Amino acid sequence: MFCPECGSTDKEMVGDVCIDCFLKEFQMLELPKRIEVQICSHCNSKLEEGKWSDEFIPEEEIIFRALERNVEVADEVSDENVSLEIKQIKGTIATCGVEIVGNVHGTEIEESHETEVKILKTVCPTCSKIQSGYYESVIQFRADKREIRSEEYDKADEIVERTLIKQSKKDKLAYCPQIARLKEGRDYYIGSLKSGKKVAEALTEEFGGVIKESPRLISEDKSTGKGLYRIWISVRIPEFEVSDFVKYEDKIMKVTSIGKSSVVGEDISTNKKHNIPMKNMEDIELVKRASEVETTTIISKSPSIIQILDPSDYSAVDLEMKEEFTDYNIGDEIKLIKIDNYIYLID
Repeated sequence: MFCPECGSTDKEMVGDVCIDCFLKEFQMLELPKRIEVQICSHCNSKLEEGKWSDEFIPEEEIIFRALERNVEVADEVSDENVSLEIKQIKGTIATCGVEIVGNVHGTEIEESHETEVKILKTVCPTCSKIQSGYYESVIQFRADKREIRSEEYDKADEIVERTLIKQSKKDKLAYCPQIARLKEGRDYYIGSLKSGKKVAEALTEEFGGVIKESPRLISEDKSTGKGLYRIWISVRIPEFEVSDFVKYEDKIMKVTSIGKSSVVGEDISTNKKHNIPMKNMEDIELVKRASEVETTTIISKSPSIIQILDPSDYSAVDLEMKEEFTDYNIGDEIKLIKIDNYIYLID
C-alpha cells in the first residue's frame, strides 16, 4: 500500500499511513499541563472525584495519586511501564515528570512528559462545620424531681469528654462546641447525632435513667425540599440513688445498684433482691434517703423478739428477731429506717 505522508510502499501500514509516520505523530499518554488537588488545611483530607476523603495521607502521596488519576495511556500501547517523579516542590506547586516505556505495533518506544500539581488549601465541609460550632444533637442531662449534685455534674462532664475522645477516632464531628449550665441541669451540644447517642448511652450506664429523643425542625434543604432536624436527647436520671429506699409494687427496697437498663433493690422485709426495669422508673417511688437512716439502742432481746428505743420519742418497740440480728447484744447500737410509721432494722 502507498503511504500518503512519505510515499513509502514497503512498510507496515497503520490505518492510512505507514508505521513510521504513525509513530511520529502518536503520543502514548495524555497528561494535563496542570493538575489541581484540594486539601483541607485543617485535617489534611482531600477532595477526590467530588468526595472528601477523611484518610490522612502525606502530601507527596497525594501528589502521586493525583498523577496516577490523570495519566491516560492510549489503547494501542501494550506492556507499558509508567514512572512518576516529583522533581521539585515550591510552596504549593510540585513540578513532576512522567515517563512511559511501551510497545506500539511491535515497536518499543519511550516518552517523557512534565506537569505541575498545585495543592489548593481549602476547608472541607466537616471542618467548616466544626469552625462554625455546628451541632446535630443536644443532650439534656436532668434529674427526676431533684437537683443534680456537683459531683454528679463533674462525673457527667468526664463521661462526655471520655466518650467523645473515643468516638473521634471514627467520627470527626465527635466534639462538644458548647455546654449550657442551667439551673435544672446541663445541655451538651454534640457535633454529630451518632456521637450524641453514644454520649447519652454512656451517661445512663453510669447514672441509670431513661432516654427520650425529640427531633426539632430547624430549616429546609432548598435543593431537596426535605426538612433539616436537630435531635434533643433527654437523659433523665432517677430521683433515687444507691442506698436510698424506694417503694415498687408494694415492696419497700433498699437500692443496691443502678444500671443502664435496670435498678436492683433488696426487699428490707425479706432481703430478697429484685430487678426493676429502668423503663418503669416512673413507677419507683422514693420513700427515704440514705441520709435519713437513724441509729438507736437495743434494750432487750430474746430468740424471737428484739426490743429497741424509738429515736423519735424513746418509747420501747418490739420487733421480730431476724437471723442477721442474732449476733447483736443488749446495749449495742443498731440502724433503722422509719417508713409509714413502721420501723425497719437495717443490717
